[in-house]
Amino acid sequence: MRRLVYFLLLLVSASSCISKKELVYMQNSNLKETVPTAIPSSYKAYKLQANDVLSIKVQSLEPEISNIYNIIPPSSAFGFADPGTMFLSGYTVDEQGNVNLPNVGKLKVDGLTVSQTQDLIQRNVDRYITNATVVVKLISFRVNVLGEVQRPGQYFIYNDRATVLEALSMAGDLSRGANRENVKLVRQTPTGSEVVLIDLKDPNLVQSQYYYVMPNDVLYIEPSEALVKRDNLVGLNVATLALSVVSTAVLLLNYFK
Repeated sequence: MRRLVYFLLLLVSASSCISKKELVYMQNSNLKETVPTAIPSSYKAYKLQANDVLSIKVQSLEPEISNIYNIIPPSSAFGFADPGTMFLSGYTVDEQGNVNLPNVGKLKVDGLTVSQTQDLIQRNVDRYITNATVVVKLISFRVNVLGEVQRPGQYFIYNDRATVLEALSMAGDLSRGANRENVKLVRQTPTGSEVVLIDLKDPNLVQSQYYYVMPNDVLYIEPSEALVKRDNLVGLNVATLALSVVSTAVLLLNYFK
């Protein structure tokens, strides 16, 4: 019986080993050390949706006029990096897809890129201020990374072209026991949510439309089969140890009797 238990433990241990092939991202034997491999990108600029928060700053030679648009004046806004402060200093896109600016009124920005929104606001502010400069940034760009990573949590992105790999690096990268072939990406759209599976080992990942993260994306990394087997092995070891303790106790009790 004991030999059978040891054999089963050895079998489970061998099956729970993780190979290098299971850990390497974007595996491609065609990559060269001296010649770069050009890979086309499929990046598409994010289009604003309801509940997005924008930082809208207006600067001009007449600050007493331009500052009516600035919830925090530009002179005192530098150095504010706290997401909560940035949120309070921004304009929220309402449920109808508008932002409401002093004097200008409501502007429809739903479905526009940040660049297009900046141009739209610039044209409208020009009606009231001469030689003004409008700067628009999306400050509600955040992603959630869950599952088998070193530091799961919510992370703010300050790069319009941040990739899945950058988001994972912010979370400390995947653990050794993560499944790199079935990373779930949950993306918010105007009509609801969509879920897609990403294979980090696929060399064509950089050509995918899901290679770049979008605001409010959720990445979930599930455990690999090897990790599950290893956890089962730990449970089996605990159970075996408990059984051994009980058996020893019974033998000692019978001996003293």
